[in-house]
Parts: sequence; C-alpha cells; structure tokens
Amino acid sequence: MEGSEAEPSSEAEAVNPDAAGSEAARSPSAVSVPQPIEDGRRHAQARQRPVILLQDVTKVYGVGEIEVHALRGVSIAIERGDYVAIMGSSGSGKTTLMNIIGCLDMPTAGRYLLDGVDVRRFEDDQLSLIRNRKIGFVFQAFNLIPRTSALQNVELPLTYARVPAAERRRRALEVLESVGLADRATHQPSELSGGQQQRAAIARAIIGNPSLVLADEPTGNLDTVAGGQVMDVFDRVNAEGRTIVLITHEQHVAEHAKRVVRVADGLVVADERHAPAAGAPPLLAGAEPMVEAAS
Repeated sequence: MEGSEAEPSSEAEAVNPDAAGSEAARSPSAVSVPQPIEDGRRHAQARQRPVILLQDVTKVYGVGEIEVHALRGVSIAIERGDYVAIMGSSGSGKTTLMNIIGCLDMPTAGRYLLDGVDVRRFEDDQLSLIRNRKIGFVFQAFNLIPRTSALQNVELPLTYARVPAAERRRRALEVLESVGLADRATHQPSELSGGQQQRAAIARAIIGNPSLVLADEPTGNLDTVAGGQVMDVFDRVNAEGRTIVLITHEQHVAEHAKRVVRVADGLVVADERHAPAAGAPPLLAGAEPMVEAAS
C-alpha cells in the first residue's frame, strides 16, 4: 500500500512545528501537512492509481506432466472509470483471468493489486470481505435467490455489511429505479423476464458502490433485445463513473466497451482502445430508450 505522511504527535505540533523542537522546526520534512490538504492528496492519489494492476501474472493448474498453463505472464492496468471487455475463445484463459481479478483464485506467480492493495496479503475470510466491499459481481445465470423479491435480492450486500434496514431499503429502491425496475421491486425472480433478472443482478452489484463491477458473459442467457437492454444499463452505470470489466465472446457486446483486451493461449494478444477511460461509453449516445422485453 502507498505510504503516508507522518501524523503529528500532538495538536500543538499540527498548528506550530516549533512544538516538536527547534531542530525539527528547521527541517521542511518535519512540518505537518494540514489535514484537509493531506486528505485531498490521498484522495487524488487514489484517483490516479489503477483499480486493477496485474504484473506478469501466471496461473498453473496441476503438477508434473499434467500441468496446464492457464495464464502465461499477463500484465494489465485498468484505470478508474474504464469500461473493458476481455474476449477470448474457450480455453483462452479469460475465465481464469476473471477469477483472479474477482479474488476467486490466486496467481501462481506475479502480482495483483486491487485498488492499490496486494490481494496476496489476505486470508480467505478477508478476501471474502474484499469481494463484498470492492467488487460487484454479475453472472451469466443471474444468481438471484429464488422466492425472494427483487428488492431483497438487491439489499443482500448491504445486509452482509450490516447496514440498517431502512437505509438498505432506501438505497435498494434507488438502484432498482436506476435500472428501470422500480415497478418490479416486489416481484420474485420467477416473475421477472431474463433481462429483468439481469438488471436486478446489476442493481445488486452496484448498490455497495464497489471499486469494480465484474460481469461474466452477462448477456449469454438473453435474447438480442433483452441483451441490448442489459448493455444499455452497463453503459449508463459506467457513465456514472463506475469501473466495469466484462468477460464476453460476443463482438456486439464488446463494442459497448471503451477498451477491448483479447486473450489467447494464456496471453494478451491484443489491447485496443476505442474511447478514453474518462470519457463516455462509445455507444451511449446512440442508445435506445429502455423498454421492457417480452417475458
């Protein structure tokens, strides 16, 4: 993690460097930085560092003659606010890469920093906490809890975070409205279309304001119309400043992203930038108004 300035040992030192002694007072490095300035500096540093930084990451499964090299030295930096599609055929290594980015698996070698934190420092229970607070997951199969309302499904990450019930409900209703599901809040997954279920899953992923939204083939189980509506939601979520990484093999899905990374045989073989990380998603301006897909 990044270093920080030394904290003053007393309130007097924060106001008057002479309180720490005449020798320290003559040293510029000993002068305390006012807290608002220091907080602003740390915030600026956090904004500048990548959300995701992989450095020469490898992943090997098995031993001896049955070793499988799923990743062979992958290095990627993903900026805050970026919208990245990772593409590759079956066996390319994209799923392994997603699992490592999502802290569901660890590299065999190399380094992975999530929001400036080296994930190898943490035990399993700590990684679970990081996944809940820093990563919002969206899966191909939606993974909503059956016989539970959309509202309760969306509230779930805040329940784990012990957010009070009234606050959970308020925030869940807000994000459901943002994905076009305000009128479906009390409906169970079986009462929602596939596209509606995936939009509820996106709402659940973003409710905790994570550093990263990680989506695995998010349109894989949807028809063209519903898939387009889901991608429209991702575009809008990214336009709000959220970082998105999605795994896909569909070119029309990847076209929504600002950057497309192609993986083959465990290596990054292409890395194409289509829009600035801090800019709008490339297809957002032409997005059609959100309409309900047929159930």
